[in-house]
Amino acid sequence: MEKNIISTNKKQSKNLFKFLIPSLLGLLLFVIPLPYGKLFKLDGLSPINIGIGFLAELIKIIAADYLINIALVVILTSAILSVISKFINIKNEFLNNILNVSPLWLTFRLLGALFIFMTVFKVGPEIIHSELTGEVVLGLLPSLLAIFLVSGFLLPLVVDFGLMDLLGTLISKYMYKLFKVPGRAAIDAISSWLGDGTLGIMITDTQYKQGFYTAKEACIISICFSLVSLPFSTVIADQLGFMTMFVPFYLTVCLASLVCALIMPRIYPLNKFKDSTYNNVEHLKEELVPSGTNLFSFGLKKAINRASTAPSFKDIMINGCKTVIDMYLALLPLVMAWGTLALIVAEFTPFFNIISIPVVFILKLLGIPNATAAAPAVLVGFTDMFLPSIMVSGNEISQVTQFIIGTLSITQLIYLTETGAVILKSDIPLKLKDLFILFIVRTLISLPVITIVAKLIFSL
Repeated sequence: MEKNIISTNKKQSKNLFKFLIPSLLGLLLFVIPLPYGKLFKLDGLSPINIGIGFLAELIKIIAADYLINIALVVILTSAILSVISKFINIKNEFLNNILNVSPLWLTFRLLGALFIFMTVFKVGPEIIHSELTGEVVLGLLPSLLAIFLVSGFLLPLVVDFGLMDLLGTLISKYMYKLFKVPGRAAIDAISSWLGDGTLGIMITDTQYKQGFYTAKEACIISICFSLVSLPFSTVIADQLGFMTMFVPFYLTVCLASLVCALIMPRIYPLNKFKDSTYNNVEHLKEELVPSGTNLFSFGLKKAINRASTAPSFKDIMINGCKTVIDMYLALLPLVMAWGTLALIVAEFTPFFNIISIPVVFILKLLGIPNATAAAPAVLVGFTDMFLPSIMVSGNEISQVTQFIIGTLSITQLIYLTETGAVILKSDIPLKLKDLFILFIVRTLISLPVITIVAKLIFSL
């Protein structure tokens, strides 16, 4: 019996360290900013950055001469293999899910391939590959390649070793009272914040179909908690030159998103959905913290249990490869296609200027500089998250305005090239009309909050 006790204690100690070491490393890489640029003194490094941001910048410096060509090969490969998948039976489920897409998404992959080919080799109509359109989107791809590569392999440090379980448990007791969702939604939120917004939506969709969420809860979580991740946010901050102040930049996003999450579940259109489960499956209740049990101890126990079932190094590498391949083949072509098309419309047609006339009035009312120039960027975010920052990245735009548009573009959350597409493909009962209305509502709620914070920051 004594041997069994010793064996159990050793196992518990092993699992504790299995939780602590990866989770602390995850915090260091994904959350805590450090002066990497001052330590390594390389051109192109931000003075202060989070770990994955530093690693991504390092990749961009080392592979600067190759990343555009890699993006070209990736997007062309995605289009070619997606076309081939229509004529052959792909037995591998993972590859089939990535490549065998609907005609609509295949069209955008083909457009992405066409646009990047024309931009790299400067062939075809200049409206596609000009410095105002294709060149701008092409310049963004190296950052995406680097960020996706780094986060794809390092994300398990915060997802699979108990960090999410601990943090989720600590904040779960307040979730329903504040946000009208179960405590387990905290895990979905943390998955998005530290990993990827689409990951949070996929988790929500799965749990909705399993009966953990009702239709209304699934919609609320998808719109209010599947936030843009730290890695994506670093791309926006880097694009606008705010990596040196990334902490206040991202905290502004979090504050505005929190205000949205408090208000939106209580108003139209989220309040119209019913508290019914998917296909009337049994509604599974969440595990409550036992009476008399210390909250931190309960969360730590769940975290250690999670760490005990964490994947092996081999599995992490395999899953990391799959994540990177998925992001590269599925997302990069959409960014190239949607980004180029939206910039063509924005730069060579009066469309966004016309529809953003009411936005100009709102921006002027809030005292935001360069209101007329910034207004189209407020609305173009519905197509893609990166376009607003691209549209206001010039030197002629005030830094305050760039900060507001950059943080707003992250807070708006619903982008047809990413989260919007995933929601529409899922079983979560949100339609395209709902997504557009919710995009406008998020914008109207978060814009005043962001403006106040931005003016305070730049007045200090």
